[in-house]
Amino acid sequence: MCDLPLRPKRFMPSEPPASQRWLNDIRYQIDLAIRFAAGYDYEAFNADLRTLYAVTRCLEIISEASRRLPDEIKARHPSIAWKEMAGAGSVYRHDYEDVAASHVWVTVHDHLPPLRAVIEHELAAFK
Repeated sequence: MCDLPLRPKRFMPSEPPASQRWLNDIRYQIDLAIRFAAGYDYEAFNADLRTLYAVTRCLEIISEASRRLPDEIKARHPSIAWKEMAGAGSVYRHDYEDVAASHVWVTVHDHLPPLRAVIEHELAAFK
């Protein structure tokens, strides 16, 4: 049995605002990417194609969900490279031969933790 966190359920009649859904999707994908990469050093991560592909898919979904966030959220957090995040999704989808394991590794370790903090901050406003 898999011990990964369950994907948040899609919402019922009392559906939350769309931005809350995108924020939840980003948080879920961040958690998956970090969990998939846990326990690896760079060399092992680079050698494990299944993990590299899984993490890259998480980053692709994060990129797409970030495109859907309102500009007001992005403006509140200028330290996050929103444009680059959105642009990375195009590389993952269309220029896939340019996706380097080293960039994926750096993204997971250096960029996802601060992004997760921003996402948590924004989600707290919905409580």
